[in-house]
Amino acid sequence: MKALVVIDMQNDFIDGSLGTPEAVEIVPRVAEKIRAWEGPVYATQDTHLENYLQTREGQALPVTHCTKDTHGWEIAPAVRGALGGKAVCLTKPTFGSRELAETLARMEEPLEGIELVGLCTDICVISNALLLKAFLPEVPILVDAACCAGVTPESHRNALNAMKMCQITICNE
Repeated sequence: MKALVVIDMQNDFIDGSLGTPEAVEIVPRVAEKIRAWEGPVYATQDTHLENYLQTREGQALPVTHCTKDTHGWEIAPAVRGALGGKAVCLTKPTFGSRELAETLARMEEPLEGIELVGLCTDICVISNALLLKAFLPEVPILVDAACCAGVTPESHRNALNAMKMCQITICNE
């Protein structure tokens, strides 16, 4: 069994406060991948509170985004529709989700692989890929580059190369 992990396909990262044209471009591909996926699907949501700008992360990235229960925090409509009721959704207060890694590590049926898609390649996708690699070192981890976008095209490519060095398979470059 293989699991699909959809990272932070939220309005603020697509066309909101931290959106990019590349993020907008991947939405239909991510939605199609979810619809075609036959195994379990997990989705993460970057989740911040009103005090975000006072946090360590907020001081380094002073752009309010993904504030819980706002439009920007919500998963994009096309992706949300594809997820339907078939996904386990997990909120996370920072780049990587320890809860995601622990959940996948506790699965009753052994995982044959984990595939990641989503935003942003160079922050949350790479963080979760490396976290999953640390929690599940014998499970193949794959990132679909065509279903990811970074803060910039250059940082997207840099993140893909960094993941390759950590024995994470990259497809659809």
